[in-house]
Amino acid sequence: MAEHLLFAAAASFESARRVSLLPEGHRGRRLHGHSFLAKIRARLPGKWASFPGGEVGDLRGHLARCIAPLDYQLLNDQLEHPTDENLARWARERLALPGIDQVGIQSTAHEGVDLDRHENAHIWRRYVFESAHRLPNVPAGHKCGRMHGHGFEVILHANVDLGARDIGIDYDHLDEIWAPIHAQLHHACLNDIAGLENPTSELIGSWIWNRVKPALPELSWVTVYETASAGANYDGRHYRIWKELTLDSALRLTRAPEGDARRRIHGHTYTLRVHLTAPLDAVRGWTLDFGDVKELFTPIFLALDHQPLHELRGVEDNDPASLARWIRAQAAPKLPQLDRIDLYETRGCGAILAWGEDGPALPV
Repeated sequence: MAEHLLFAAAASFESARRVSLLPEGHRGRRLHGHSFLAKIRARLPGKWASFPGGEVGDLRGHLARCIAPLDYQLLNDQLEHPTDENLARWARERLALPGIDQVGIQSTAHEGVDLDRHENAHIWRRYVFESAHRLPNVPAGHKCGRMHGHGFEVILHANVDLGARDIGIDYDHLDEIWAPIHAQLHHACLNDIAGLENPTSELIGSWIWNRVKPALPELSWVTVYETASAGANYDGRHYRIWKELTLDSALRLTRAPEGDARRRIHGHTYTLRVHLTAPLDAVRGWTLDFGDVKELFTPIFLALDHQPLHELRGVEDNDPASLARWIRAQAAPKLPQLDRIDLYETRGCGAILAWGEDGPALPV
């Protein structure tokens, strides 16, 4: 599959709203407020940015200027029905940028909507449960063979053809569907639950899918976070896993114009997320061992972490897109299952390089 590159940016705003189209008694009808995060993903044409490598900074600047009128405002003064969906529409119409893939509104850390140019809405909501498990089919001595616990997180993803509607799926509807599943999983030993005798992240995802899909036909993905930095996705057919790392690195953008601060040596705490697709191992119950992925990726991590990236051989520049392509070239021989790299220099601002199926958009 051909490689495709998306640039991503995010900017926050603080606002209040009432959503009067919700049913009587719904808490969203009352005046309330959020720390919103606006997001954009775009396939930017060449020479769009003010300089090669400046795409992420320029994109974030456009987004920040777009949403500035919403900051510390009552959103009902701008929109009759300020739902997350309509806020994403409002921003998309005012951005006037080429190649927009999605514009999103994350109203809390646990919920949001991403809207594409065809009015397809990706609606997601995050849930948490605290449970114990052990993996009975791992090799002898593997730490996951011992009984242990996690604060699991689950994201239910739903894709809706929005049309002209103001709202796709009420988050409270997702809560109602999730409640009986949470009652089974929370404060439980997962191995004792029918169908979860081998409770890998992948099989937890498919177990949840089979229980949610009949009640939520729009369900498109289930994401299971086993830890804050590793998880699995399932869409009814495909299993995908991801592993997240942070890099504390120095850089300079050599193609920035004279006088631009980004020509100077500076630094970021990067978030790097690698995505892999593989068939499910019928015995182990996983696609790949997260530990194996980490071990194979460690030499690449060490070449980037606590390093001056502008001295890295084989990188045209230190912008997220160039670095993602370098990471792909280094990792592909060791991890042929790798098919996507997300690299963010700050929250939500970076590049997404993919050469397989996109998979779900995860919160930033």
